[in-house]
Amino acid sequence: MMEKTKKAVILLSGGLDSATTLAIATDAGFDCYALSFGYHQRHCIELKSAEAVAKSIGVCEHKIIEIDLAAFGGSALTDEKIAVPLDNPSLDSGPIPITYVPARNTIFLSYGLAFAEVTGSYDIFIGVNATDYSGYPDCRAEYIAAFETLANLATAAAVENRGKFAIHTPIIALSKAEIIKKGVSLGVDYSLTHSCYNPDSAGLACGHCDSCRLRLRGFAQAGLKDPVKYAENL
Repeated sequence: MMEKTKKAVILLSGGLDSATTLAIATDAGFDCYALSFGYHQRHCIELKSAEAVAKSIGVCEHKIIEIDLAAFGGSALTDEKIAVPLDNPSLDSGPIPITYVPARNTIFLSYGLAFAEVTGSYDIFIGVNATDYSGYPDCRAEYIAAFETLANLATAAAVENRGKFAIHTPIIALSKAEIIKKGVSLGVDYSLTHSCYNPDSAGLACGHCDSCRLRLRGFAQAGLKDPVKYAENL
């Protein structure tokens, strides 16, 4: 008897990390259902990137969910009155930056869990990273483990023993350079991705926000050139 194909829900932002995570899940043999969010963030360029990545790598279905986190604000990514920090001297330490969006991963994973339960997918992949990251509390292994426990307490599918949910974080312990090398080995087209918090009016990456600088450093450490276009030569 042929083994049933495994299904997985992938949280896909359109950035470098989530694109690599999708490629890893696909390479592991999962039929992938991608989920992206328009949450009234500063720009929607990343959603166009998410669509391009989903098409390039191949998914069974790609849903874009509209929610309004700007109604709460509290982050430079959801409140136009709060400036995105540029040229931060301490990328790997310091207080939690203002680009942290309150409870964002909890909200996204909750939607992912609902999508997973409906599609019969007991595996959820999220591209959080705790090595080269900006200090976000919802990118830590402890948080992911806690959410996995919640998932198996809060769903009919788990309570009725139809399956046990697992939250996969395949890049959580990798450096940005290691993530890039892994993605390249799996054929990820990083020119389709978008990481910048503060692109210009043409959609070009700024090169100075934390996300751009972590990305650029990762490509440099991997000995590769970032294929996306920047507003200035970097």
